[in-house]
Amino acid sequence: MELIMAILILLLLYTLLVRGRKGHPGLEALRGWAYAHRGLHGDGIPENSMAAFRAALEAGYGIELDVHLLKDGSLAVIHDHALVRTTGCDGKIEDLTAHQLANYPLEGTAETIPNFRDVLALYAGKAPLIIELKAIDGNHAALCEAACQAMEGYEGPWCMESFDPRCIRWLRLHRPDIIRGQLAENFMAAKANPLHPVLKFGITHQMGNFLIHPDFVAYKFADRKTLGNFLVRKIWGVQGVTWTLKSKADFDAAVKEGWLPIFEGFRP
Repeated sequence: MELIMAILILLLLYTLLVRGRKGHPGLEALRGWAYAHRGLHGDGIPENSMAAFRAALEAGYGIELDVHLLKDGSLAVIHDHALVRTTGCDGKIEDLTAHQLANYPLEGTAETIPNFRDVLALYAGKAPLIIELKAIDGNHAALCEAACQAMEGYEGPWCMESFDPRCIRWLRLHRPDIIRGQLAENFMAAKANPLHPVLKFGITHQMGNFLIHPDFVAYKFADRKTLGNFLVRKIWGVQGVTWTLKSKADFDAAVKEGWLPIFEGFRP
């Protein structure tokens, strides 16, 4: 009996730890869309390029994109901190200025690293945006502030997410009106990830949600079947977003389960 009571108490405590914020009025405008991961790329169109974003918009999709803080305080759209994978050049995106972005071709094409403001001008509220904040070296507060300033006056559905809970905590404290989401996956299985095992465990199981109160949790599709996701979505009523769906079967399963779908490599 004592063991059962102890288990129930632990379950109650865990349920309280993973709670989020339910019912942000802006969530409804994000539902019912398919989101192209880093734009609609492939077949010679680089990821996170203006061409990929134009293709997604023309096809009627929302987009997920990655935002970094540049040396001059402006914002660039690119996934990695290191430039080598997407541009073939050495260096780090945070060391560049907005004027230098045009000097970095993407994947050997004529496309270059986009300025975030150009993506906003392209979309202009025509389809929703999932904006991932890519913090590094403690720049989370400056990144969040710059991203929020960039979105001032933007008309149309959008939200912000990050793997870094400090970004989501900043949004809760300073811009609680913004739809915010915590990115997560099974970090326990990622042996190469440099995070401390305690942090891996905590983020995998969403144990920091009580500090950030996310409006949605964006969880890796293959890892989604966890107790934490069940409690967050079914008990607390928090919206689920899932990534990255690479087949129609996975896409259909995700939509049926109520997740907002982020896809790549095919057209739903």
